[in-house]
Amino acid sequence: MLRSFLPLFLMTFFICLFIVLMQFLWRYIDELVGKGLEVHVIGELFFYAALTMVPMALPLAILLASLMTFGNLGERFELTAIKASGISLMKAMRPLIVFISLVAIGAFFFQNYVLPYAQVKMWTLLYSVRQKSPELEIPEGVFYDQIAGYNFYVEHKNRETGTLYDMMIYDVSRGFDNSRIILADSGHLKLADDKEHLFLQLYDGEQFENLKENTNGAPASGNQPYRRESFKLKEILLAFDANFNRMDESGMRNQYVGKNIKELRATIDSVTGRVDSIGAEYAKLLRSTPYIRVQPTERRMVDGEMAEVPNPPVRLDRPIDIDSLFYIVRPEKTPTYLAEALMKVQRVKQEYEFKSYAMEDDRKTIRRHDIEMQKKFTLSIACLIFFFIGAPLGAIIRKGGLGAPLVISVILFIIYYIIDNTGYKMARDGKIEVWQGMWLSSAILLPLGIFFTYKAVKDSAVFDMDAYKNMVRRLTGSLHRELEVKEFVMQEVEPQEALRLLGELCAACEVFRRTYEELPVMKKIYYFFKKFPQREGAQTVLNDTVDYLSNSRDKRVIGTVNKFPFQLTTRTVEGTLATARELERLLQG
Repeated sequence: MLRSFLPLFLMTFFICLFIVLMQFLWRYIDELVGKGLEVHVIGELFFYAALTMVPMALPLAILLASLMTFGNLGERFELTAIKASGISLMKAMRPLIVFISLVAIGAFFFQNYVLPYAQVKMWTLLYSVRQKSPELEIPEGVFYDQIAGYNFYVEHKNRETGTLYDMMIYDVSRGFDNSRIILADSGHLKLADDKEHLFLQLYDGEQFENLKENTNGAPASGNQPYRRESFKLKEILLAFDANFNRMDESGMRNQYVGKNIKELRATIDSVTGRVDSIGAEYAKLLRSTPYIRVQPTERRMVDGEMAEVPNPPVRLDRPIDIDSLFYIVRPEKTPTYLAEALMKVQRVKQEYEFKSYAMEDDRKTIRRHDIEMQKKFTLSIACLIFFFIGAPLGAIIRKGGLGAPLVISVILFIIYYIIDNTGYKMARDGKIEVWQGMWLSSAILLPLGIFFTYKAVKDSAVFDMDAYKNMVRRLTGSLHRELEVKEFVMQEVEPQEALRLLGELCAACEVFRRTYEELPVMKKIYYFFKKFPQREGAQTVLNDTVDYLSNSRDKRVIGTVNKFPFQLTTRTVEGTLATARELERLLQG
C-alpha cells in the first residue's frame, strides 16, 4: 500500500504546489516585471513563497493521491482480491493511516516553526521588491513616469547607440506650480556608477520654468513669471535608486505571521489584559460621571479605607412635567435648552465612539493572532479528513488515473476552500467566534469523511445510479415485477389457498388504508419516518401472496401478479386491491 501511495503522493504534492505557486506568480507578476531583479533574488522569493503555499497544497495532494491509489486498486480488481482474502478495507488502509498521521504531526510542526520563518522572509522580500525602482527602459511614443518627479517623452531612439531623439521632459519634482518643461533635439540617459543617480545629457533644446516661488505670491496683475533658456548642451543629475535594498525583518517578525504558538499566546494574553484594563477604566468612568447634576457615587470610608460607594437612586414624588419646566424661566429659551442638551449628548457619544474604535483595533489584533494560532491545528486535521474522504471514495468509484479522481478532488477542494475562506473572513471581521470560523470547514467535511468510510467498509453502492432509481421506483410504486412462467415448480398453486391469501391481502390492505386515514397529521408525519405496523403487516402478506402465485402455470395469472407493486404505500394500496380482485376472478373462473 505504501509503495502504491508514496509515488502518487509525491507527484500530486509537487503538481499542486506548482499550481498554487503559479497563482502567486500571476497575482504579483506586475510587481516583479521590469525591476531588473537578479535571478537569485527571484529564486529566493519563489522558494519562500512555495513554503508558504504548502498548507494549501498538502490537503489537496493527500485527497488526490488517496483517490488515485484506491481507484487504481478498485479498477484493477486488486481491492476485490484483498477483500476476498479476508482483509477488510480498514486493515488495508492501516499503513496509510499511520503514514498520514505522521504527515499530520509533521504539518503541525511545519506550521509552528517553519511557516512563520518562511512568511517573514517572503513578505519582507516582496515589500522590498515593491519599493525597488523599475528598470530604466524608456519606450518610444508614450510618456514614461517611472522616475519620481519626471515624465519623459521620446519620439524615437537609436537602440545601438542609445541616443534619444525629440525629447520632452516635464519636471514636477518641486511641485506643479514650479514645474519645468525641457525640449531637446536629442540626448543620452545612463545610470551612474553608484546606481543611485541618472546622468542626463541634452543637446540643442530649450527650457521653460515657472518662477512662482521667487515672487512671494502671485503678482497683482495675475500674470505668472517664467524663464526661458536655450542651450546647446545641458547636463542634469537625477536621483534614481536602482539598488535592491532589503527591508529589516524585525518589523515583519513582530506581526502575527512571524510568530509560533507560544509567541501568539503571549501576545493574545497581553493585548487581552490591556483591553480588559481599559474596559474597566471606561466602566469606572461611566459609573462616576454625574448626569443631570446627580452624582452616581461618592467617596466614603468603608472598613477604614476610602472607596467609591453608589448613591441611592433619586426617587420622585410625582412625574416631572417637561413642558412646565421649559416655561418656568423664559419660553423662548426652549430651543436653546434642547440644542445644548443635544450637543452634550452628541459630544459624550462621539467621545465613547472614539474610545470604542481604539479598543476595536486591539480586538482585531487579538482575532488575527487567534486565527493564526488556530491555523496551526486545522492543517493537520484537514490532512486526516481529506484522506478519509479520498481513500473510501476511491474504493467506491473504482476509477484510477487522473481523470475522475482529479475532477472529484478539484470539486471537493473548491468546496473546502470556499467554506474555509468564508469562515476565516467571518472570524476576522468578528461576526462569529474565531474557533467557529476556523473549524467550520472541518466540521462540515468530517461527517462526509465518516459517511464515505462507512459506505466503503459496508460495500454500499453510493454512486450506483440504478440503485437510487430502483429505490425511488419502489417508494413511488413505479417499479413493477417481471415474473415469468417457470419451467419447473416445486409446489403447485392450489386455487383455494391462493384465494385465501388474496382474501387476507385485501383485508390487510383495507385495515392499513382505514387506519392510516384516521391518523392525525402529526402521526402521519411520524410514521413517514418510522415503521407503520398495519403497513408492515400488509407488506408481509403481499410478499407471501406473490411468492405463492409466482409458481402458477397460467400466463394470465403471472401477468396479473406482475402488476403488484414492490412497496406497499398509501399511493399503491388502491392498485394492490384492484390487482387482488382481478386475480380472484381469474382463479374463480
